[in-house]
Amino acid sequence: MTEIPEAVRLVWLAAALPLLGFLANGALSLFRPAARRAVTAIGVGTVAAAFAVSVLVAAGLAGSGAHEPVVLTYWSWIPAGDLVLNLAFQVDQLSVVMLLVVTGVGALIHVFSIGYMGEDPGYARYFAYLNLFIFFMLVLVLGSNFPVMFVGWEGVGLCSYLLIGFWFEDKANANAGKKAFIMNRIGDAGFLIAMFLIFRSLGTLEFTEVFRLAPVSFEVGGTLITLITLALFLGCTGKSAQIPLYTWLPDAMAGPTPVSALIHAATMVTAGVYLVARANVLFAMAPISSAVVAGIGALTALFAATIALKQWDIKKVIAYSTVSQLGYMFLGVGVGAYVSGIFHLVTHAFFKALMFLAAGNVIYALHQAYHATHRHEDAQDLRNMGGLHRYMPWTAALMWIGGLANIGLPPFSGFFSKDSILAAAFARGHDAPIFYVFWALGTVGAVFTALYITRLLIYTFHGPNRTGEAERQHLREAPPVMTGPLVILGLGSVFAGVLNLPHVLPAAGWLEHWLEPVTSLGAVFLPEFHLTAGTEWGLLALATAIAVAGIAAAWRLLKPEALVPARQAVPERGIERVLANKYYVDEIYDALIVRPLIWFSERVLWRTVDALLIDGVAVNGMARLTRLFGWIGSRLQTGQVGTYVVLFVLGTLVLLRVMAG
Repeated sequence: MTEIPEAVRLVWLAAALPLLGFLANGALSLFRPAARRAVTAIGVGTVAAAFAVSVLVAAGLAGSGAHEPVVLTYWSWIPAGDLVLNLAFQVDQLSVVMLLVVTGVGALIHVFSIGYMGEDPGYARYFAYLNLFIFFMLVLVLGSNFPVMFVGWEGVGLCSYLLIGFWFEDKANANAGKKAFIMNRIGDAGFLIAMFLIFRSLGTLEFTEVFRLAPVSFEVGGTLITLITLALFLGCTGKSAQIPLYTWLPDAMAGPTPVSALIHAATMVTAGVYLVARANVLFAMAPISSAVVAGIGALTALFAATIALKQWDIKKVIAYSTVSQLGYMFLGVGVGAYVSGIFHLVTHAFFKALMFLAAGNVIYALHQAYHATHRHEDAQDLRNMGGLHRYMPWTAALMWIGGLANIGLPPFSGFFSKDSILAAAFARGHDAPIFYVFWALGTVGAVFTALYITRLLIYTFHGPNRTGEAERQHLREAPPVMTGPLVILGLGSVFAGVLNLPHVLPAAGWLEHWLEPVTSLGAVFLPEFHLTAGTEWGLLALATAIAVAGIAAAWRLLKPEALVPARQAVPERGIERVLANKYYVDEIYDALIVRPLIWFSERVLWRTVDALLIDGVAVNGMARLTRLFGWIGSRLQTGQVGTYVVLFVLGTLVLLRVMAG
């Protein structure tokens, strides 16, 4: 066995530092909430240090040339009969990629938060939650077995509840946090079922052992492996907001904007994509499940893109974009292009964090302007913006970079990662025509992506300004502590595409070679699919044409000068109203699931089972029966000796008669 480099052994420190930050800032939030400098130094410093450690770990792994995963065991966690689980981290090429993304992008979001949350009274509590979020995400991506991953999986769910409902004094925010928590529990039930089935079948939950035993223990395409992978994917639909468990993610915008960037870009919502890539050998052995993953991903990509066309809240437009882009990632891993899915995860972390933080700059500027003029307007409504590039040139330029990467316009990073997914889906169509359908759904979704992203950018930064005459005097660019992280993310949005260039270009496929030790496990069960150079160039040209046509169409069709502020806007009609109300999916869920469940809980469980049967019959009924016996006994206690003698004689006679039978 290759000796483990000392740098790789430091991986525990990458997770321990954010945990330490949570404990320290948690204590400060209780005892010294006004100590903002200490909170900032701890909150930002621990995550920045974790990123530095992650770079050392990555360099150590790359320098070692190891192809086998490095498992570092810290202590025995659950030794129970045949179930032996260790608290251990697994360092390999995939976990290192996630380690760098989580700590790198997470550190930039922490820095941005200094400015965005600087005046919030819950500053210390906010950074404590943010540090805890990073810790649990690192546990998720570093865990060497399913239960340790599940601890991180549940931990990010808890932190999302705490951060989405951070301003819990507002009932809508508290409800959004509860919605995210409950919907994720539905998906997590699938994860648990999958773990039970894996342990029952293989007797282990360690990744290395599961992936070693699966090819010899499961039948390719068999019922059991299909059930296991579908159950795992149910967990993914909750955590990564895919149909049908996607509705919590847009409501997650109730939290502070940096939280939206953290959840949507680098951490929680990517966990499902990571799980499929990690368990690629299981999904490769279950072609039906893989087709379901790809199909749900493609459908979600298109469905969410259509909703984004008519949203007015700047954060909700970007939120539905996240749901859509996650759909592309699942399309990638579903067709067996695991590298493409992870590649899009990485580029998406850059451009989506950039877009959210740029939106945060816009919201911050409008809040400041409305506060200065004592007006109460929605600082997130696109109809209250317009022409902001004149007041916020840095934010406008950087958000355009993020938007173009999201659209997939070359040479921005999103072009290369999204195209690699669509190309893989097209190539798989040669063996299974259904993948041509998935490719078509993704392609149409790309058209809508260009339309809604361009709409967002035009209505925010171009045309006449609609914030108000007095408010324009107070519009300013965000401070450097907020704009600086955007510049770094902008560089990533432009250049991250070089990590895995198409095969027809020079220096192609670096990420593909890096991840090969992980993805090769499932590759043996997948049909080989290749594209000719001509076909690949054609798909690249088509992707470029789609991006350009979508931008041009939006620029020509949209009339920002005709837009009025939100207060004066008339309600939408027809299909626009349907899209604005998100196809009424929340209302359908409410009518079919929530209200019947509340009725059943109230009428049956509470009033019938609890109040009538348990309280009324069991508890109160037993009390009344006891009181009845007590009353009868009290009637017999007259205090008259003669009465007692008569009753004694009568009782004796009755007893003798019974015994004589």
